[in-house]
Amino acid sequence: MPVPCVRVPVEDGEATRQRLADADLLVDEYAITHEDGQLYIPVADPDAVPGDLAVVDFDAPARETPTTPADLLGFEPTYERLGDVVILDEDDPERAREIADAVMRSDVRAKTVVNRASKIKGTERVRDWDVVAGDGTETVHTEYGCEFELDLAAVYFSPRLATERHRVVEQVARGERAFDMFAGVGPYAVPMAKAGAEVVATDINETAVEYLRRNAERNDVADRVTAVAGDVRDVVSGAAGGAQSDGGRERGGYEDWADRVVMNLPHTADEFLDTAVALAGDDCVLHYYDIQHEDDRFGPGERAVRDAAGRDYDVTVETRRTVRSYAPHEYNVVLDVRLERR
Repeated sequence: MPVPCVRVPVEDGEATRQRLADADLLVDEYAITHEDGQLYIPVADPDAVPGDLAVVDFDAPARETPTTPADLLGFEPTYERLGDVVILDEDDPERAREIADAVMRSDVRAKTVVNRASKIKGTERVRDWDVVAGDGTETVHTEYGCEFELDLAAVYFSPRLATERHRVVEQVARGERAFDMFAGVGPYAVPMAKAGAEVVATDINETAVEYLRRNAERNDVADRVTAVAGDVRDVVSGAAGGAQSDGGRERGGYEDWADRVVMNLPHTADEFLDTAVALAGDDCVLHYYDIQHEDDRFGPGERAVRDAAGRDYDVTVETRRTVRSYAPHEYNVVLDVRLERR
């Protein structure tokens, strides 16, 4: 019997499935089906599917009901998946162990279950984890056709931002110069390079930069990614020490270089706006991430960008977008801002 399904290429399947799950649109009665390089994901309400996804009628087979953690627990636990690691956020250690045991006994694909043990801390943006079941915190995460190797205990990575990252990457033109100021393991840098950009990516976390280099190799874009460990302010000015080449331009001196700059450090990105403006070429798009109160989500960021640009650039805000709720009455937002030199 034909049922409404979202049709996507196989390489986009996991990110799309997660996106539909977050919107509570998945249907349990029918199986996700692979055919001719496409995935067909059954959905409950085709009218509620985001407009950028294709909905078709497809003869999806009835699903063989797997054993879920909820079947074993008698309640629906909350968890995230990152590769084959399941992430919990439980205050009660006993409840965390109960959920972890159910996850490992269920049909969920998991080698490790971890529980958040601290908030994100320090300049390297890492947190502590309790390994509740399994062993190790290293995994490989797939997102929109790219693979990212990472260690949760050593680097920052949020699977919740997959859709936002893809939105930015879709704007990238072949041959442009893109600079990722706070790159982590490369979830912006690698797909931008895959889209044909020459990318320079920096991060103060040396372990994250090592993973970034591995991920550039893993995704066959090492020749278009220059990865530099250090404070981006020093890298841009050329004050970070000797030159270092990772398949791109040698380190040091990137003023007036970029066609696109990504600033995904929402708590303190405003402190780096002078550096972002120094990076900008004659026509540059700046993706500025911020966290602000619901009463004025975009105003502080827009004013900060305009102040940093001064009289050197005409400033046009092309996109004002709420990425997600961050805390009560606070939102993670992004401004796409075009800087055009006067």
